[in-house]
Amino acid sequence: MTLLLRRRAASLREAIEDPACDGKRLKATYAQFAVLNRLLAGWRRLFERYLLPRAGAGATLLDVGCGGGDIARKLAVWSAAAGAPLRITAIDLDPRAVAFARSRPAPPTLRFRQASLPELLAEGERFDFVISNHVLHHLGDDELTAFLHASAAAARIRSLHNDVRRSDLAFAAFLPLRLAFPASFLVPDGLRSIRRAYRPCELARLAPEGWRVRRLEPFRCLLLRDAGEDVAVARVAGPPGASEAKR
Repeated sequence: MTLLLRRRAASLREAIEDPACDGKRLKATYAQFAVLNRLLAGWRRLFERYLLPRAGAGATLLDVGCGGGDIARKLAVWSAAAGAPLRITAIDLDPRAVAFARSRPAPPTLRFRQASLPELLAEGERFDFVISNHVLHHLGDDELTAFLHASAAAARIRSLHNDVRRSDLAFAAFLPLRLAFPASFLVPDGLRSIRRAYRPCELARLAPEGWRVRRLEPFRCLLLRDAGEDVAVARVAGPPGASEAKR
């Protein structure tokens, strides 16, 4: 149950969004994203359940809002090890994020680019998979709906968007990480992210037709859509394998 964070703090902004923020702390934050995502974001199981079974030879994937690029690099490594290497394009609007991502080693199947999803659509780009990590909470209600429409238009097979879930417990559990991640924006921005995040019922209300909402642990929300999905409304579902119920 969420009591203290019942309302989404949509107007909050995070330090890394400030073009004038401290560059040293920003780079430390990008580097620490890789640790945090490995611990909490659950992309290995998402890859194995939702991407690998549908990934044919030469499948393409777009990572929107890639930040420091750690998720894209992991997906490149995992897919290659599984014998189904993905050709990955990872984009971010922030040139600082793209510069950091490009500064780290990456396989030839992965490219980083400063661009937006609408720009790629306008260029006629399409991908088998479209994913994002920690992007949804940065969007207002109308922006979220527009983003999901664009994602559905860009994905030939599946769209998958993974983000934190707003809750009092998530906020309290994140506080002690201040000691583990010093000298960066990771924890203060993470706390703001939780306050800005959507709850599953809110995502289900805002998502266009065909999108499914899943609750994942710890403290995660997943928005999922298959190309050609004709579900009449967005639905909220439990953990993978659980039955789904209309909102």
